[in-house]
Amino acid sequence: MGKPVPSGTRKLHVMIGIVCLLSLLAPQLVHGFYLPGSYMHPYADGEEVSAKVNSLTSIDTELPFGYYTLPFCKPPDGVKQVAENLGEVLMGDRIENSPYRFKMNVNESSVMLCLGHALDDNEVKHFKQRIDDFYQINLILDNLPVTRFTKAKDSDVVFRWTGFPIGFLDKKYYIYNHLRFKILIHDYEDAGIGQVMGTGDGIDSFPTESSVKKSGYLIVGFEVIPCSVPHSDPKDQELKPYDKLAPINCDPDGAYQEIKVGEQIVYSYDVTFVKSDIRWPSRWDAFLKMEGARVHWFSILNSLMVISFLAGIVFVIFLRTVRRDLTKYEELDKEAQAQMTEELSGWKLVVGDVFRAPVHTSLLCVMVGDGVQITGMAIVTILFAAFGFMSPASRGMLLTGMVFLYLFLGIAAGYVAARMWRTLTGKSQGWRSIAWKVACFFPGITFGVLTVLNSLLWANGSTGAIPISLFFILLALWFCISVPLTLLGGFLGVRAEQIQYPVRTNQIPREVPPQKYPSWLLVLGAGTLPFGTLFIELFFIMSSIWMGRVYYVFGFLFVVLVLLVIVCAEVSVVLTYMHLCVEDWRWWWKSFFASGSVAVYVFLYSINYLLFDLQVDGTVSSVLYIGYSLLMALAIMLATGTVGFLTSFYFVHYLFSSVKLD
Repeated sequence: MGKPVPSGTRKLHVMIGIVCLLSLLAPQLVHGFYLPGSYMHPYADGEEVSAKVNSLTSIDTELPFGYYTLPFCKPPDGVKQVAENLGEVLMGDRIENSPYRFKMNVNESSVMLCLGHALDDNEVKHFKQRIDDFYQINLILDNLPVTRFTKAKDSDVVFRWTGFPIGFLDKKYYIYNHLRFKILIHDYEDAGIGQVMGTGDGIDSFPTESSVKKSGYLIVGFEVIPCSVPHSDPKDQELKPYDKLAPINCDPDGAYQEIKVGEQIVYSYDVTFVKSDIRWPSRWDAFLKMEGARVHWFSILNSLMVISFLAGIVFVIFLRTVRRDLTKYEELDKEAQAQMTEELSGWKLVVGDVFRAPVHTSLLCVMVGDGVQITGMAIVTILFAAFGFMSPASRGMLLTGMVFLYLFLGIAAGYVAARMWRTLTGKSQGWRSIAWKVACFFPGITFGVLTVLNSLLWANGSTGAIPISLFFILLALWFCISVPLTLLGGFLGVRAEQIQYPVRTNQIPREVPPQKYPSWLLVLGAGTLPFGTLFIELFFIMSSIWMGRVYYVFGFLFVVLVLLVIVCAEVSVVLTYMHLCVEDWRWWWKSFFASGSVAVYVFLYSINYLLFDLQVDGTVSSVLYIGYSLLMALAIMLATGTVGFLTSFYFVHYLFSSVKLD
């Protein structure tokens, strides 16, 4: 019957969201902050309940398309786009009204939805192409996505999928034109207390002025069984929408509705309401149920082992090597110190060069500034999500929160970059240029890549493309909000107290002895350790982004993120100390890339995932995937590199501040 297609909650929308977020999109882009389905809505007996439609999605192409790009039934009052928040727009969702209308707690069968017009060659071609690409239909009822269940062959294992296929190929192309809906409802009685879903999964209660008790039903589940049923009776074509058809039997061994030129397809549905013990706050539990908990724990255990190994090395460096040398050095008198200085070796020989400004100083400051912004956004976002403040029940909340955080953290980026510039160069002139570069470096790269990828999406008519009006608003917000905030941060940073070096820098740089092995090879290899803490969780993240599997184990993700930060810090400190010991004082960039090189392995893993797990069809889909993966790798490099650099800077400053020189 065709390849099952998972959830429509992913597609390339997350990557689009990251790209747009890094271009500093703000919530002012939309007319209101709307969280669909956040509020509990009790329905009375017989009250009309309407379903909505979302974009057609496929894991084979990663190109979402509007529901009505195919000749499906349209609502009698016309197609209207439902109000969306910022996150939904970035996710590629296009939520519109549908002709599916039910009456609460009223079972109906064989309901005529509409009679489609005679299909032409182009429409048949589009239907076949979407079926070949395993596109799925995504319906929404009271903010719950429709789900279907399939049973594995020769097994009792049942799989849950979000959405359902358009049709299937069995020598000929057939369409699912009859839907059997099952709506789970829970009894509700208002005892004079208003309830609303909070930022988490629970319910917040507040007293209401009315003491009148109300009763009704809450929707806690939305399931579907798609069928392909031919309607050969000529009388069926004379019926109007929502009239009754002859009893329909969804017999999988019977005849199917073929898609062919000139065919008028009759669309119909059944709906059954079933009372359930599921409470309204728990209705998302089935979607958010964590799978593979042992794998996540293994990921954390693996990270802890790497951290313990590196911590042991750092412990040896500090307590045995460094402390021993410093103690021995300080116990000598001045004459002995002068004599000993001539016999010194290792890191103590580069005392006059260790704080010499690195090459491309401005670029280093800019990359560190952007890295601070990305790292801060990631930590705070995941922390809030771990506490349940960004539930998938509030569609688009995660991306909207990321936008807020990235926008305001521009101040931190400008501050760190400007203060680092003043520290490295010893002058405050040029801080405006640094702040401008911070505001434009990473967003500029992402905006350029976004323009190219968005052109591909526009050319293919995908709803994943950012609307042209929104595209130009992004530019305006970039220069009207991002740049001023970053300049403000730069102003504060350059006025802050300059970090004083503990030792003087010689006028003539010391010659670096020839190394036995290329130092950059060691730096590149160091990225394997941070990647070792990340790669297991990375699989689940990639599956969520590209294969539609809901990811909601943010508690695990936050722990892994903290461990990743620790590993990056330890790796950079160890590598920096090793370079100083071989009299290589050029540690600045190497400390940045020692931890930042993890991005190389993340990108290689993305290519491996594309070839062996995702297996998308088409050049356009592959280009989109690689483009977004490059942006993701760049963001990871800036974030992890910044962590390693700042930690190494503190380590070197502390190390040489302990050496007393005249």
